[in-house]
Formats: sequence, structure tokens, C-alpha cells
Amino acid sequence: MSKVIDVHTHMYTAGWLKLIKENGGPDLEVHESLDSPQTVFYKGASFCVLEDAHFDFDLRIDNMKKAGVDMAVVSMPPPGVLWGNDDTSLEAAKMVNNEFAAAQKKYPNHIRWMAVLPWEYPQRAIEEIKRACDLGAVAIITHGSINGRHLTDPLFEPIWQEIDKRALPVLVHPTFPIGTELMELDRYALIASTGFMIDTTLAVSKMIFDGFFDRFPNLKLIASHAGATLPYLAGRFDKVYETTQRAKVKISRPPSEYLKHIYYDSVTYAQEALELCVKVGGAGHVMYGSDYPFNLGDMEGCLGRVNNLPEDVKHAVRGDNAQRVFAL
Repeated sequence: MSKVIDVHTHMYTAGWLKLIKENGGPDLEVHESLDSPQTVFYKGASFCVLEDAHFDFDLRIDNMKKAGVDMAVVSMPPPGVLWGNDDTSLEAAKMVNNEFAAAQKKYPNHIRWMAVLPWEYPQRAIEEIKRACDLGAVAIITHGSINGRHLTDPLFEPIWQEIDKRALPVLVHPTFPIGTELMELDRYALIASTGFMIDTTLAVSKMIFDGFFDRFPNLKLIASHAGATLPYLAGRFDKVYETTQRAKVKISRPPSEYLKHIYYDSVTYAQEALELCVKVGGAGHVMYGSDYPFNLGDMEGCLGRVNNLPEDVKHAVRGDNAQRVFAL
């Protein structure tokens, strides 16, 4: 049976938690919610439920073994280190990346990691890419939007150039989307159910129509949560491209071709949704992910849906694709 590699799975660190409590305000606060004693809130909207397992690599390894997962490429999801001033953001990034590197050293057969960056400070972010890669980082994580800026914003161009030069995989993980307050996403856990999907979908849509993947052809971009709504919108993208001149301003190929260029994880909760993702992205571009240890995370369930795929597809998704993409 093929090796199982989890490419969408998360950790925080105790040092990071202390820093964000001290420096995250006023927009980001950590306090009790209905779902956890420690939840990160953005302007009153809960969007990040912290679990004990987020801080415990020993527990992670035990749970991976129980679920049949061989290796995890861990990453720090939102709010990441995008708060405080430039010194604080860089301090938090270095702290996290150092701890992830130490975990890989302690568990060399089970742990790899993605670097977290101070994206709002490009020169410092580029320096941290170089340092993190020297420490063993195999990829980068970014949010779908960065404190009100889209990923195609010119501010981030130097960072993307460095990532493209290194041909690094990049996990696009959603955060609270631009317009969270106007959409009233503070209600009913709507950030988790709907807001995250908006953030990822809009981020990658803008990249496609902006010609981003033509400018940065070496990027291995991974769209979180089985591409959010991107697979469902593939036909509509192409129809808009066929019928609307405004959609052709920066690209000369149908958007669905770009959807086969990027990568996806398997974090979805319906077999039919995973199968549509594989159909749109291609069997060589979908990788197992679990979203562990968030309350929505499900190592065994996500793996079960992958194992239900056709025999030739499931082995690619379980781990073969990840070994190729991350050069493991």
C-alpha cells in the first residue's frame, strides 16, 4: 500500500500563543468561545478554535499512527504571524519555523513543514524564506488574503518571485475574507463554513484571470479544502471567458486549464465533492489532507474518502503526488 502523506495539517506553538495574546490586538484577540477555552477572534468573529493537539507533536504522532498516516507536512494556519509590527511579525515567524524544524529533526520519519512568513514586509519575508529553506522547509503557507490585500497585490511580487525561483509548493489557506464585517460572518460560525471558501475561491480566481500563473510558471500552488468552490465553478469560468472580453485581458487560455495547473488537497466531507475535485484538477494534482487537529479536521474520514477512489487514483492521492510535489 502506498505511503500516506498529509499536506494540509496544522500546528501552533506556545511561544506564538504568548506573542499573539500580547501583540494581536485590537483586531485579533484570544479568549473563550462556545467551542474552546482558547479561540482567536477577528473583530469579534471567531475563526480559529485552538485545540490542545495544536501544541503537542507527541500526541500528533500517536494520532497519525492510529489513523494510518505516515507523514505530515505541518503548517501554521491563520492568523499566522500577520499581526503586530514588522519586528513582531518576523520574531513570530522565526520562532515558529525554528520549532517546526526542531520537530522534523525529532521525528524525521513523520514530520516535514511549511514556512510561515511576515508577508507584509517583503524583504524580511524573502530573508526568512532563505533561512527556513536552509532549516529544511519544503513549502510555504500563505493566507488567501493578507489583512485586506489580495495575493496579486504588487507589494507581494518580490516574495512570489523568490518562491517561483525556488519552485516551492505554496499552500493557500483561507483566513477571514475581505469584507468579513459587511457579510456579517461573525454569526453562526460562518467564517468556517462559508467565509473560508470565499477567501480561497476569490484568491485563486484573481490569480487565474490576472495571468499570475503565466508570470510565475514554477509555482506549485495548492488550493485548500479541495479547492473550495473552484471545481464547482470550472464550467462557469470557461463560459465567462468564452463570452466576455474583459475576462481575456490578461490570459489567452481557458481558466479550466489553469485549474489543472494548480494542486488541491482532499479536505472535503462528501465523496462526490472529492471526485469532482479529482475530475477538474486531475488525478496527479490532488493530495491527501486532513485539517487535523481543528474541530473540523478528520484524518480517518478524509483518508477513507481517498481510499474509496479508483485504485489507480487513490495511490496518487494518498502520497505519490505529495512525494513528487514536495520532493520528499
